[in-house]
Amino acid sequence: MPLNDERPSSTSSNEDQTSDGESSSECRESMATASDLESLRDSFNSDISSKHCTPSSSPPKNLTLGEVMEAGRDLFNLRISHDIFMNRDFQLHQNLKANSLWNAVKENVQKAFWDTLQAELNDDPPEYKHAIKLLEEIREILLLFLNPGANRMRTQIMEVLDMDLINQQADNDAVDIRGLASYVITTMGKLCCPERDGDIKKLQELNTEDIVTLFREILHVLDLMGADWINFATRSVRPVLQRIGAEYEREQFQNILDKTPNALIITTSWIQAAIQELLSVRKPAELSNDPEKIVQGLPGPSQIINAAFLRLLTWDFSKSSVPETWVVDETQLEEIQRQLKQAVAVNTVLLIVFSTIGDPIQGLSVLSDRLKRMITVLLDGMHKPDFNLKEALEGTSVQICCELNKSLRERDYPALTPEQQATLTGQICSIRQKDNPIRTLVEDRVHQYFMGLLSDPRPEVKLQEAPAGLAAIQPELGVIGKAFITLVNYNRAVYAPFYMEIMKKLLFFSDPPATSLPQEPAQESTPHD
Repeated sequence: MPLNDERPSSTSSNEDQTSDGESSSECRESMATASDLESLRDSFNSDISSKHCTPSSSPPKNLTLGEVMEAGRDLFNLRISHDIFMNRDFQLHQNLKANSLWNAVKENVQKAFWDTLQAELNDDPPEYKHAIKLLEEIREILLLFLNPGANRMRTQIMEVLDMDLINQQADNDAVDIRGLASYVITTMGKLCCPERDGDIKKLQELNTEDIVTLFREILHVLDLMGADWINFATRSVRPVLQRIGAEYEREQFQNILDKTPNALIITTSWIQAAIQELLSVRKPAELSNDPEKIVQGLPGPSQIINAAFLRLLTWDFSKSSVPETWVVDETQLEEIQRQLKQAVAVNTVLLIVFSTIGDPIQGLSVLSDRLKRMITVLLDGMHKPDFNLKEALEGTSVQICCELNKSLRERDYPALTPEQQATLTGQICSIRQKDNPIRTLVEDRVHQYFMGLLSDPRPEVKLQEAPAGLAAIQPELGVIGKAFITLVNYNRAVYAPFYMEIMKKLLFFSDPPATSLPQEPAQESTPHD
């Protein structure tokens, strides 16, 4: 399967070609002829079209604080554009945790400002310094909401909220703060979306004698209007991102790559591990010095990247960060992995139950569905570090035995004996063990299912084709598989050129090159992650 319909024309740079030492060249020549390796390189190059330029990485260098901040802004832009493209319901919300340091600082600063404003207005005569600054800020916010052609309203706002005139009035204690606040609320009502009409009405009903509260609520509603404006702009830009999203994200990532040295370390290790995994299962006939067999034994680009994608389903997020090309999707990957682990556990328990009890419960779809729902609820949260899986499985076993005895009695079968219940409980609790055969079987079948999705040019056809033994979780697999393939396809579209460059360097320009990996399986292999 091609990596992507949009590919850059990829040619190895002179620097890459000349950077190999003589020892590396001799090693490659001893294992395969130059023409053989060149033909394999061409197979990688043929997977990329001439649409995009070959990605490049900057040589290592010391970064200034400005460069780090700029790279951070590029990453923020990448995250935002990615979220807008991938999440159709994307909206901007204020999400400050109540107990966060930032929220505490913000509340303290705001309280100090409002206290100062209240004290100034209570002076005799009143002091309007902070009130005028607040009006000026409100004026600038209102102007931001105007369309480019709204010249009449722009002129009106500038005339009413003329800071020079207001300062002169303040000097003579003639400024009408309440009248200006009323004008601001009226203007806000003209500029806000229909969803804010209720908020504007509440502002109009506030006691105008309490100026501080009135201005505080005005700023609150302006914040809401700002979020509405941004969300409207987001919806407007989504069609554009759908057309150029992949290309835009690729450019943003290239900007990050240009500014930060070694920005693809984890990605390179991730792909290298996939190559090592594929080479470790080569047939004995492929572990020879025959040039033709060496070339034939090397995995292709699609095979390598599909194996790498599959490794994400078992990625240990607690021990290693995700590849740099997956940073923006880390949360989604963790959720997919969480759902998949729970589905595997549920399917494993159901297989144990039906294989242990046998004929008396075979073909009872109602019982199977009831047990599935119950097991899913009892094992919910099994991904959490503090989740006690042993106790959960023991409790699950008790509930399962109760359901089974109820079902057996309803159909005039004898209830489970204490020995049978103990056996069933022991088998269910044993799925915690690393080498549990039934859980391993289920995981292998799930592995085959996802590899089939990754390898098929039309994965949507295979989404509903669960392998044998996984029928109980087929609906869940379909949902999880669709979410995973959606992420993979977009990631492939954005980062395929970077992956191709990494694979070519690992296979042809590494020191030692991938073609000179161990001749015997027992030998030490190139390090993984």
